[in-house]
Amino acid sequence: MSEDQTITIEIDGKAIQAKPGQMLIEVTDAAGIDIPRFCYHKKLSVAANCRMCLVEVERAPKPLPACATPVNDGMKVFTRSAVALAAQKGTMEFLLINHPLDCPICDQGGECELQDVSMGYGSDISRFVEGKRIVKDKDIGPLIRTDLTRCIHCTRCVRFGAEIAGIRELGATGRSEHMTIGTFVERSVDSELSGNIIDVCPVGSLTSKPSQFKARAWELIERDSIAPHDSVGSNIHLHVRRNELIRVHPKENESVNECWISDRDRFSYEGVYSDQRLTSPMLKKNGEWAEVSWDVALTETSKGLQAAGTDLGALLSPVSTLEELFLARKLVRALGSEAIDSRLRQGDFRGEEPRVPWLGQSIEALQSVDAALLVGSNARKEQPLLAHRLRKAALEGAEISFLNPIELELNYVARQLVASPADMLNELAAVAKAAGASGALIDQAVVSEQHQAIADNLKSAANGTVLLGNLAAAHADFSILRVLAGAVAKACDVTLGYLPEAANSVGARLVGAVAATGDDAQAMLEQPRKAYLLMGIQPGLDLWNPAKAGSAFAQAGFVVAMTAYRSADLDAAADVLLPTALCMETSGSYVNAAGTLQSFAGAITPGGNTRPAWKVLRVLGNLLAIPGFDYVSSEEVLAELKEEIAGVSPDNRANEAVMALQPRSKADGLQRIGDVPIYALDPLVRHAAALQRTHDAIPAGIYINGDEAARLGLSAGETAVAVQDGSRARLSIIIDPNVPNGSVRIPAALAGTETLGAQFGEVTLEKI
Repeated sequence: MSEDQTITIEIDGKAIQAKPGQMLIEVTDAAGIDIPRFCYHKKLSVAANCRMCLVEVERAPKPLPACATPVNDGMKVFTRSAVALAAQKGTMEFLLINHPLDCPICDQGGECELQDVSMGYGSDISRFVEGKRIVKDKDIGPLIRTDLTRCIHCTRCVRFGAEIAGIRELGATGRSEHMTIGTFVERSVDSELSGNIIDVCPVGSLTSKPSQFKARAWELIERDSIAPHDSVGSNIHLHVRRNELIRVHPKENESVNECWISDRDRFSYEGVYSDQRLTSPMLKKNGEWAEVSWDVALTETSKGLQAAGTDLGALLSPVSTLEELFLARKLVRALGSEAIDSRLRQGDFRGEEPRVPWLGQSIEALQSVDAALLVGSNARKEQPLLAHRLRKAALEGAEISFLNPIELELNYVARQLVASPADMLNELAAVAKAAGASGALIDQAVVSEQHQAIADNLKSAANGTVLLGNLAAAHADFSILRVLAGAVAKACDVTLGYLPEAANSVGARLVGAVAATGDDAQAMLEQPRKAYLLMGIQPGLDLWNPAKAGSAFAQAGFVVAMTAYRSADLDAAADVLLPTALCMETSGSYVNAAGTLQSFAGAITPGGNTRPAWKVLRVLGNLLAIPGFDYVSSEEVLAELKEEIAGVSPDNRANEAVMALQPRSKADGLQRIGDVPIYALDPLVRHAAALQRTHDAIPAGIYINGDEAARLGLSAGETAVAVQDGSRARLSIIIDPNVPNGSVRIPAALAGTETLGAQFGEVTLEKI
């Protein structure tokens, strides 16, 4: 029987169509027939251990679990018969034997599956008179609070870790009522997707630690929004009480984030309430900062921008909304300048770039690839939910390969090519040569068995892809890597795609918040401008070369920063600080990696004198007498920009003439690898306290393998000075076997590295 054919079964006297092999609970859910359950979850494997979904099936000797019973033609099922109800109520009684009666103090109260089901299937009295079991709680990290006495042993959390997160953080020990859920060897539970166990837990055994005891479920108002970090654009629910953001939960969207969100999206809301929030405009006079009114601050800003005129540079965060980017571009160009860019961590602007680089396919399509080559990407930490899709493909047999300057910790089997930054060009050229491409750099490459295997996998794939990630974009020879990746994709007849860094990297391209070569982000810093407009960035942490940025801002006559946070580097660089709202506090739109535009409304009102950035830009446009800045709402801005970009589509095609360029990466000397850790991506996540206490919130340091450290006479725990382009930073030595010879990993965007230079470049280490 083919998959398109259906069979007919009877449920509670109704004839229902089903597919052969479907589990009964899937059929009843689709038909709107309610069957109680605890262990079943549509995204997890069937465990059939809670027995709450027992139903009567004709000719079966006993009730059967609907979650583990496949349908067959002519089957008759009774979900509300006396036999079925007796089985369900009996199961409910057993589940409540050891469950504590602490609903009034449980964070899950009011939205607890056990509460809901017990109302329909529980009894008003208990026949159990023995003592209830008590399980000692465990501290499993800064994100998740446990109350294991409430656990009903559904094992959803265990299966989530093994099947979705790909890391077994939780497991079960013991049997029967002595079974307990816990971590392996006392590890914390804080991998990039771990917070989803809060949602899959049907009781109050696993709850959010940052929001514990802050509100009851029925007090919360739910607002829809879009996650503001990576380029997935996960759909989320913001839960608000009395204008306070209490927690973030996923909103189901199968084509984007399914029913999951990353921990970065879930817990970063804490950054809204950071002590470093800027809540009033500030003006620097004679080197001293003073709070001023908006009128004074905007008047000074308009004077400074107007005086700069065509010598104005604008550096905009790619986490800014589409509306903010559009208005900033409109304002800067009205003043006669073309120097506007949001590619803040890109290291090479040579050659012709694609107009709007994007994923090249839908997000869903990633889980169906047969082969993939990721160049300069730690997708698991950069775009966790895109990495989840690739893991699903790998588990179905797809051949996934990586080319990186550092060995990754993966949660599935994949081939890894690890090379120094300079050697990455040769490695990718060798794959291109193995695939049959040609060119100056390609023809010189030496092909190994691994290169040939990667090329063969891509060429034989019915659905293959080559993807360029964040490390590739930050590479000093990104222009060459981009063309080599295109050559591989063309020779293998697979899709070329990009894994954009931030929530609105694609949107910034669509609205033209990028400059041509010569006015790009790096050119603006190498050739200092008379004035700068900074939007949503920290100069020391959000730019490819912080040292060069600090020098450029010091030489400028005027710098205005539109920012949600105050920081030492902004205080040093800026002349005016304008407090702007975060994404939870304003309305706007993002365009995700797949080119999907998604809009959202503000969930809370910003505190103090903070204002949405689009409104600040609108008023600046009015003060500068620029026509077309009479917007009443962000929806008006969106309508105008939609008209402008109506004919623009994401496109990964680019000029291949860049193959003639000479590599900038050096093969000799110690080369820096300046990746951006998962919880250092943008200001909001950097100010989220709980995330900064997790295992992935790594400290700034000099990560080097043991052999290189020994050669330089360095030992773990010592302090050394990293010197790069004359800039210096004192950092601890950390031995990391994943870093290749000839390289040193000094992560970017961390406090302590803001005085250094480019994310990729030559560095020397001095022993203290």
